[in-house]
Amino acid sequence: MLHRWCSVAAILALLLLPGVVHSQEQDAAARIAAAMQQARASNLPVALLESKVAEGRAKGVPEARIATAVEGRLASVSRAHDVMRRAPGLNPAQLAVGADALEAGVREAVLGTLAMNAPADRRAVAIAVLTQLVRLGEPQDPALAQVRAALQQGPEALQQLPAQAAEAQRRRGPPKDAPNASGKGNNGRALGQQMGGAGAPGGGPPPSAPAKGKRPDAGKPGKGNQGNPGKPNNPGKPGKPGNPNPPGKP
Repeated sequence: MLHRWCSVAAILALLLLPGVVHSQEQDAAARIAAAMQQARASNLPVALLESKVAEGRAKGVPEARIATAVEGRLASVSRAHDVMRRAPGLNPAQLAVGADALEAGVREAVLGTLAMNAPADRRAVAIAVLTQLVRLGEPQDPALAQVRAALQQGPEALQQLPAQAAEAQRRRGPPKDAPNASGKGNNGRALGQQMGGAGAPGGGPPPSAPAKGKRPDAGKPGKGNQGNPGKPNNPGKPGKPGNPNPPGKP
């Protein structure tokens, strides 16, 4: 009886599944259309959202996820517009890289400063370079100073900044106090190696070092007679009995 009800439930689920999928697609399409309408009402470039839709569909992303991505992109573009709107000659390409910067974690104040100070013809490249530096882990205020200095030197200096930052990061290596696999910083590991030898994992003594409070030879068998009982002494062969004296003559 239970098996029959399970079969019926499975058949009903298969019959209802296309309707559920179709309903979800309609809902996603409505969300995308609403985002487009909101962009037009806010005088934002709709093309920045349309490109997101085309990208998702080209990759075979489900419509619901595309709708979520479009809504998120609308929010980022709207924030970028609010931050950069006073910059002269603002265009959709600059808004796009500004939205990318905010999504990468660039602070609004940093983005606004660069947008106002960068020349219009190099603003998009400058913001993209700043975003790359932040993604590489550069602090934002020094990264902004580097970009502004490179703008004074010319386009080539600006384009070389990310590669230079990556090379400098490679030379510096990880921070000295960055935790390693054992959870201890490199300073602690180096100190442990000085105390216990390079072969001691985690900064402890090497395996051959004796434990505290024990003699170096404790627990090891001794050499010589103490460790090797040796072979028993050879008792030799018993001697032959001598001939008895002959009895004397009477």
